[in-house]
Formats: sequence, structure tokens, C-alpha cells
Amino acid sequence: MSLKVAVIGCGSIATHRHLPEYAANENVEITAVCDIVGERAEEAAAKYQAKAYTDYKTLLKEESIDAVSVCLPNYLHAPVSIDALNTGAHVLCEKPMATSIEEADKMIEAAERNGKKLMIGHNQRFVASHQKAKELIESGAIGKVYSFRTAFGHGGPEGWSADGKESWFFKKDEAFIGAMGDLGVHKADLARYLLQDEFVEVGAFVETSAKENTDVDDNATLILKSAKGTIGTLAASWAYTAKEDNSTIIYGEKATLRLEDDPTYSLVAQYANGETVKYELGAIQSNDEGGQTTTHVINHFIEAIQNNTVPLIDGIEGKKSLAIILGALESVKTKRIYSLEK
Repeated sequence: MSLKVAVIGCGSIATHRHLPEYAANENVEITAVCDIVGERAEEAAAKYQAKAYTDYKTLLKEESIDAVSVCLPNYLHAPVSIDALNTGAHVLCEKPMATSIEEADKMIEAAERNGKKLMIGHNQRFVASHQKAKELIESGAIGKVYSFRTAFGHGGPEGWSADGKESWFFKKDEAFIGAMGDLGVHKADLARYLLQDEFVEVGAFVETSAKENTDVDDNATLILKSAKGTIGTLAASWAYTAKEDNSTIIYGEKATLRLEDDPTYSLVAQYANGETVKYELGAIQSNDEGGQTTTHVINHFIEAIQNNTVPLIDGIEGKKSLAIILGALESVKTKRIYSLEK
């Protein structure tokens, strides 16, 4: 039986990721699309034989939908996800899941109350090199993990977003945070996933140095400490103008793992005994290549609904990754190391 899906928000992430990936899944029927810009909704509707809406509440009321993708500006993630969950739809929400822990809690509560799936679109967990690195760390092959550095940066949303320089990404009342929310939260989630450890302290420096006419961050560097004592850095930037960087390096007792750091090999394991193992595991999805690669997020979401399993990044996982970014903001505000332990 195919699932009836609606995509709310028809900007870049919907047109490059959600819509084509739903269309490629044989268990899905794209029933409705919604965007406040009517032309965008009409265009998507025509392409995928769906019904176009400009008001999501009307869509939820008129359509019988099994699942919804929320691809909207950050400040709308929580209210729209909650409304969709309350109408009995499963929800896949883009990251960051919310703009506060209170909002995240309300989303989780709505999913539980309605017996529906809530998944957050953290696609870094599905990258082959990241999954392989997690296996190596778990198996003990690299020994104790001492430290790491992870980065995610590109030239900024103006080259990627549907509205270019006028994008909501640059407006604090809609985006809430800039590069840290767009890119940094992905890496916070990835670090938690790879290390299978929770971060307990965060310190951060956050700047707006590369973009004009914006009140959100475009460069952020975080220092993180985990419960097991692993320390590392996380950089998020909209100022990597020449080439996207999506790399992670894990420094362990017996080996160093370089993820998405080599142009040919997506994972390079350099062992302390001098041995090097190179893995060619397929490219990470990137904004650079026209988005032809799949993120696996949609398929995982649909499988979780069909098999009644918990998605890899449910609301609770999404909230833990969001908490790191919110903690970084507190660190900046207070000029102190912020404790994430509650």
C-alpha cells in the first residue's frame, strides 16, 4: 500500500532532496505540496502530479495524508510539525528541529501522544564513510578516541537557497541561527553518532564576518567535551568560498580516521603501526554537484513508518543535537564554557 505524502515548503531542500527522493520511492504517492509562493507550489505540483496549496492548514484539513515533510524556515519547524502530527501524519522535519528545547519537547510529546513517527533530517548518519567509521570505532579497531575535528562549510545559502541573497536563512526572526543551525547542527549530530557518546560541555566563538546585511552567524567554531573525556572542535561556515568542506578526522589510540577528507577515498584509516587502509565508499551528498546523490533520509523515514520501527534520528536524538548548538549560543552570550548536563 503506498503512503500518501505531502511536502510543506517547496524551496531548495524540497526540490533537490525530498520531492525527487519521495518520487523515486515506489511505496510513496506525493499527494500534495504547499508553499506560500503559489508559483513554487504549482510548479512542484505539476512535476509530481500533486495538488498545490499555499496554506498548510488547508492542506492538512482537506487531504488525507500519511506523512509530511516539513521543509520550512527554522522558526516554523515546531508549529507546523505539531499541527501535522495532530492530524495523524508522520513527520520528517528538516534540521535544526526547533529553535528551543521547549519547542523540541512539544514536538516529541505530540508524536508520542498521536502515536506517530517524528524524524529529523540529519543525513550525515547515512553517509557510507560515516557508517564505516562508526563500525571501526565500535569494534575497538582504533582504540580509545582522544580527539576529533569536524567541519561543514560552503559559500553560503545564497548559492543554494531558492531566494538567493533574499533568503530566510539570513533573517534572524525566521532562521534563528545561521551557519550553526544550517550546518553545525549536522556535525553535532554526526559527532554524537560516531562516538556513541554525549557531549557534556561546549565553548564557542561565533561571528558574522563574511556576509553583509544579516544578523545571523556565518562563522562558528565550537570546542566540545564528551562524557568519556573526548575533546574536539566543530566548525560551521558560510565563508568557504572556493570549495565545500564536509570533513571529519578522528584521532584514536591506534589509528587516525579521515572522513570525506580525501578527493578519492571517502575514508582513510592511518594506523599507528604504519599501515594505511583506503576505502572508496561512494561520494557524500553535496550541494556542489547538482544534488544527484541520494541522502537515504526519505527511504529510511518511509521504512520506519512501514515497519513501525524507531527512525535513526527521532525527536529525542534531534533534540540532543539541537541542545549542543543552543549551548554554544549560551557560551557566546556568557563568554563561559557551557555545561550541557541537565
